Amino acid sequence: MSRVIIIGGGAAGMMAGIIAARNAHDVTIFEKNEKLGKKVYITGKGRCNLTNAGDSEDLMNSIVTNKKFMYSAFSRFGNYDCMGFFDELGLKFKVERGNRVFPESDRAADVIDCLRNELRRLKVKIEYNAEVLDILVNENVCTGVKVRTAGQVITAGCDEVIVATGGCSYPTTGSTGDGYTFAQKNGINVIQPVPALVPMTAKEEWVKMLQGLSLKNVRVSVYAGEKELFSEFGEMMFTHFGVTGPVVLSASSFVARRLKKENLTMVIDLKPALDEEQLDERICRDFEELKNKQFKNSLDRLLPKKMIPVIISQSGINEDKKVNAITAAERKSLVQLLKNLTLTLTGVRGFNEAIITQGGVDVKEINPATMQCKKIPNIRFAGEVLDVDAVTGGFNLQVAWSTAYAAAESI
Repeated sequence: MSRVIIIGGGAAGMMAGIIAARNAHDVTIFEKNEKLGKKVYITGKGRCNLTNAGDSEDLMNSIVTNKKFMYSAFSRFGNYDCMGFFDELGLKFKVERGNRVFPESDRAADVIDCLRNELRRLKVKIEYNAEVLDILVNENVCTGVKVRTAGQVITAGCDEVIVATGGCSYPTTGSTGDGYTFAQKNGINVIQPVPALVPMTAKEEWVKMLQGLSLKNVRVSVYAGEKELFSEFGEMMFTHFGVTGPVVLSASSFVARRLKKENLTMVIDLKPALDEEQLDERICRDFEELKNKQFKNSLDRLLPKKMIPVIISQSGINEDKKVNAITAAERKSLVQLLKNLTLTLTGVRGFNEAIITQGGVDVKEINPATMQCKKIPNIRFAGEVLDVDAVTGGFNLQVAWSTAYAAAESI
């Protein structure tokens, strides 16, 4: 039996605690907050998208950064293993659009409750309001941790440490990059963290006019010059600073680092189900019916009301021009605009709005089968603290469950 200390009581920390305790180890979780799973409470807008029910290919293809690193962990504890695990704990769940898995109750608290109950059953010791200040290492062997708890600093000895401190996203939940500090202090490389799955800022003033407007069934593409960096069909929304929504958040994970160096171009296809010829025919039919109306009063069937003034302005067609006077060239220009509404991306919002962190402990320094640090083998890393991230849909929590399982099971 080993004495195992887990730093952090989030998704990865709770999973690691359960698996280590099931293997008869003496486990203590140090959690800096007053309760476990503080960030889990707010995931999926409080519903907790705990995993994804897609196939193994979907799971691997969801990973944006360091896909190959996750192969072993997913093989040992994949999404269906995860669903079986929660089923055994008595959590009822359901599968929604995009194979997203949620608790049947739509309450993230139920996910945390079943994990906490299992930790209690296994007699895992949990120290709340306990901030780990340092990991003590002597000759490449971790001997324990230094913890501030109840106003005093104590040293806790151990045989193994699992660092599950999370990243930098939503810092009010306690994710303040502590794990990166522990790693760097012990000579472990950390890839610069950046916000990911995060809204993006735009240069154009007209974007502000569309604040609050949601668009469904559009295609969003992002370019650096002529090179396509991302393209996906889905839903997005305009804000006072730029753009957000599911497809935009996914895009941010592919372009956040690039945006630190240069502006990028976002192209929105407002009518992806129609090619240019079909869209032109659709507009011709509308114009024929509305031929005596002014241009500004002819687009209600085609566009949300809030978007019409922006499209008119961008089209260059006089808003008071009668529809029957619009030329074929002007109509062609309108088609092009609807298929290629373009804006300039200037950056991403901060960690306080980011769902996850991109960057973290360099996986080149970690054994992918055991999550052990190659330099200090009795320190393991699990969850968002690692430089692994995925798109939305329950995949990032699955990374946390899988890496935590690998870390604890291998002790």
